[in-house]
Amino acid sequence: MDTEKRVRISKFLALHLRHDPAGLGLELEPGGWVAVEALLAACARKRRPISRAELEEVVRTSDKQRFAFDAAKTKIRANQGHSVDVDLHLTPAVPPPILYHGTGERSLAAILRDGLSKMQRHHVHLSADAATAHKVGARHGRPAVLRVDAAAMAAAGIVFYRAANGVWLVEHVPPHYLSGP
Repeated sequence: MDTEKRVRISKFLALHLRHDPAGLGLELEPGGWVAVEALLAACARKRRPISRAELEEVVRTSDKQRFAFDAAKTKIRANQGHSVDVDLHLTPAVPPPILYHGTGERSLAAILRDGLSKMQRHHVHLSADAATAHKVGARHGRPAVLRVDAAAMAAAGIVFYRAANGVWLVEHVPPHYLSGP
């Protein structure tokens, strides 16, 4: 499958597994899971057919590991980034001392004033390394990378989660835990 088609399928899946499962006539199960066969049938009904092989390739080759299969490969889910109400069954985890958040420069003043908010998603997304955060920030214009004092946050009782793809998740990052680029 060519890169353009793989990206198109990935974006379609992200839309429906993170934000609009009802748009395909699907309902997410606890953990964010949906039956693979139900997903493929729903895509075909919407005139966006995806083969099982294409689905497996998109999951396997995703540089951000956006999606995961269950152990039997009968269910699929988006690993994080949902705006729909779903319990992903995340387990609290101890973060590394420093995490990073990539954003666009135009958002810096507000973030440094108010902190990081989850907005329409379930959590604020943080990266374990500055390079990944830089890539994320580049999607929002000229990138800026903020350092997050995760050790201090954890010591203050703020709960962190780690998604299956390595993205760190938290409800909110107050501004005093941030340092600018």
